[in-house]
Amino acid sequence: ANDNAAKAGVVHLTKSCAAEWASRGVRVNCISPGHSITPMTAFAPPEWKATWVSNTPMGRLGVPEDYMGAVVFLASDASAYATGLDLIVDGGYVLW
Repeated sequence: ANDNAAKAGVVHLTKSCAAEWASRGVRVNCISPGHSITPMTAFAPPEWKATWVSNTPMGRLGVPEDYMGAVVFLASDASAYATGLDLIVDGGYVLW
């Protein structure tokens, strides 16, 4: 539950800062990754990992390379008119 609250806080802080700083030409966006293979998830029980994978339409956990495109997009001029954006990169997890 604490992790969920922290993630929601990041999304709302992103939107608040984006609204505050947009007139100064500062863009503020965030990325919400799905379940990923990380040092933290390495210790998760196997049944948790199986549930995460089965609940993800793409059928696997994310890896750091899956998020690179989102980072490059948000850091580039391709997103020049984007602020307050929460870019969800989760293999379709939120579709369920």
